[in-house]
Amino acid sequence: MAITSLTLSSMCSCTWLQSSAPPPPPPPWLRICCYSSSQHSVHKTLTHIHSSGVIACLRANSAELALKAARAALSGGISVLEIVMSTPGVFEVLQQLVQEHPTTTLGDIMVDAQCGEVLYIPGVMTPTEILSAYDSGAKIVKVYPVSALGGSRYISALKRPFHHISMVASQGITVDSVREYITQGASAVVLSDAIFDKEAISQNNFNEICRLAHSAALQGNEALDWKKRSTLN
Repeated sequence: MAITSLTLSSMCSCTWLQSSAPPPPPPPWLRICCYSSSQHSVHKTLTHIHSSGVIACLRANSAELALKAARAALSGGISVLEIVMSTPGVFEVLQQLVQEHPTTTLGDIMVDAQCGEVLYIPGVMTPTEILSAYDSGAKIVKVYPVSALGGSRYISALKRPFHHISMVASQGITVDSVREYITQGASAVVLSDAIFDKEAISQNNFNEICRLAHSAALQGNEALDWKKRSTLN
């Protein structure tokens, strides 16, 4: 089972942020985020993911670029943001963003901690992996690579037997398909290049990133509103 990433709320604290020692190499099957200060904050982070519909995933070649791109996405309306650990200065960038946006859910890719105080999102492909992750205590799973597995139709098929398991769809999703994935059963989608467009990043075109982020956030909100209405009817 390939596990991808986690989220970190502003209430969370990460021991690696306070240590100069490099993190241990990740086990082949697990990558997670960081420790939460309480069960309440873990629940709050999960609720935030469910209410946002979109998780923006940022990769950048420098801390400065990551900070500017992240600020643009947050200005555009993104409320859940992940920065991959390979980004230089990722911890410092997260610390700065937490100070600037204390109510936003921020995260990175970290290593190893299966305990009650961490919200981890295991990456899954098959029904067996989904059930295994859920039985192991996962509160939400990330279906990856979803576009290669059948896209939104695969999410719809998975939700029939696993309607009680929250799923995040990840890989190859465009802004225009956000609504389709959510209405087919995804709790949220991960958007990377769809928001942090490579050309815009290379040209430092942060206005474009802000525009894409605004469009993605709007699509997510509209899809979640539709899902709520359809549930009530």
